[in-house]
Amino acid sequence: MPRILRIAGAQMGPNQRADSRPAILARMIALLDQAAEAGAKLVVFPELPFTTFFPRWLIEDQAELDSYFERAMPNPDVQPLFDRAREKGIGFYTGYAELTPEGKRFNSAITVGPDGAILGKYRKVHLPGSVEPRAGDRFQQLEKRYFEYGDLGFPAFRGPAAWHAPVLGMLVCNDRRWPEAWRCYGLQAMELMLIGYNSAAYDPNGGSTENEAIRTFHSTLAAQANAYMNATWAVSVAKAGNEDGSGLIGGSVIVDPNGVIAAEAKTLGDEVIVADADLDLCRQGQTKMFNFAAHRRPEQYRRIVDQVGAQPPGA
Repeated sequence: MPRILRIAGAQMGPNQRADSRPAILARMIALLDQAAEAGAKLVVFPELPFTTFFPRWLIEDQAELDSYFERAMPNPDVQPLFDRAREKGIGFYTGYAELTPEGKRFNSAITVGPDGAILGKYRKVHLPGSVEPRAGDRFQQLEKRYFEYGDLGFPAFRGPAAWHAPVLGMLVCNDRRWPEAWRCYGLQAMELMLIGYNSAAYDPNGGSTENEAIRTFHSTLAAQANAYMNATWAVSVAKAGNEDGSGLIGGSVIVDPNGVIAAEAKTLGDEVIVADADLDLCRQGQTKMFNFAAHRRPEQYRRIVDQVGAQPPGA
């Protein structure tokens, strides 16, 4: 029997700093409804979809900073999304800023099943940007200031039988650019990677060599290349457009295990993309070119885990 799962990406347009939480949540529910009406059983939302991308600002008012974080998931502010998803029988991935009971802060994501239960949780590992703001820059990239490095690793998990029990993985934004993260999931026989992102349309670290076109190309390339090299489906979904004068790329895609784009967003606004994921397509790569048991040579890879920065020969 074919293992076909209809999946959707719910790209979001910008969330302005002044937008209310209820207004943003209403847009998310409308996107979830569209995905459900298209027959999707799982929909992927972006990184930090409930708010603006607040790490672009130096926020010194603790009360304002705390307003961007979720102390529990779900909570009363987001419960209507969980309720509508359960009513429609559709699961979802969503990012959020997590504030733990111990006071730790993470850039996190969860995947929720069609019954409203949380299936898996992930905390972003590869935090970009800096702790201290760059003098003279209007927009910052302060994830290292506001978040701790993820401490859960890369745990794969099973989806429900209604989804044909796929092996799922999750990443958040910058993680998608790091092949080590994908390979950790690939070594758990992942069949579907879920990713949400908010990526600047300019170099967020203050450079001038990257523009919206090349950054969108890199985002798509990362999804295609890593999906192929790990023989997995991937759904990579943006929050896009102009947030308070700061541009975010779009380029949301669904990619098959051959690295071929199955669906792609055409706008920088709220948009749903849908594809039928034949999970058994993963077998081609996982049993041949990327049959890890047959071909990997981890004894030759020590440098990957023993070394952090690049060191040229003779250094």
